[in-house]
Amino acid sequence: MFDYHVHSHFSPDANMTMELGIKAAISKGIKEICFTDHIDYDFDGEGNNITFDYMEYQKTIKEYQLKYNDRIRIKQGVEFGLQSHTLDKYSRDFKDNSFDFIIGSLHSVEKKDLFSGAFYSEKTQLEAYRVYFEELYDILCDFDDFSVLGHLDVVKRYGSFDIPLPLEAYYEATSKILKKVIDKGKGIELNTSGIRYRVGDYHPSLDVFRLYYELGGEIITIGSDAHTTNQLSFDLKNAVKALEAIGFKYVCTFSRMVPSFHRLSSLL
Repeated sequence: MFDYHVHSHFSPDANMTMELGIKAAISKGIKEICFTDHIDYDFDGEGNNITFDYMEYQKTIKEYQLKYNDRIRIKQGVEFGLQSHTLDKYSRDFKDNSFDFIIGSLHSVEKKDLFSGAFYSEKTQLEAYRVYFEELYDILCDFDDFSVLGHLDVVKRYGSFDIPLPLEAYYEATSKILKKVIDKGKGIELNTSGIRYRVGDYHPSLDVFRLYYELGGEIITIGSDAHTTNQLSFDLKNAVKALEAIGFKYVCTFSRMVPSFHRLSSLL
């Protein structure tokens, strides 16, 4: 099994060191783990950044790659919190560093972070979804330095709405995004945290994965979005079964931004 969305102490919202995460992953039978710590420029619209020291990050990962090379494969990733006005900073980081894997996520829209709920103020649920997906599509048109889109429909997690809207409410916007992802040779992740946060489905929902399959999408990674050791590998086997039931045959890992395809059946 692979866990391709993991946060360590290099992310301010995570509570585990890399080594604790690695040991927990080994104990849970994870064969390959990718650390994807947060870089979010101007996450609050007031010029504040979530960053870490890239050199220290790379040094720490290399140390553990050597220490645990006979027990688990460890990859160097990052999660970029993309916004239209910060894309140049992420392109710079991509050029200046060597990554195996990059998750492109939206954590803030209209210079307002989703977590605090500020983005949803004075918006209907449908309007919030519309603005989120339009921003994501615009970013996709302008940005290539990523491997997969992270938690594609994370907009449904916040906003204090009673229930998430069905795919039918944002089908056209999602289709445009998935077609653009496929045209660019990129992928999407299946992020199991939606179950953990009691949203009722994965990020994105399985309906989105069915659409991705119909459109010919092939590149998929699976990740728990773990911030603590007990969250590592959360519900990954059920996620693999769900992908296989849709018709997908493979899940991907990455090295130096190049995907490798692994049969889903080998993970069950």
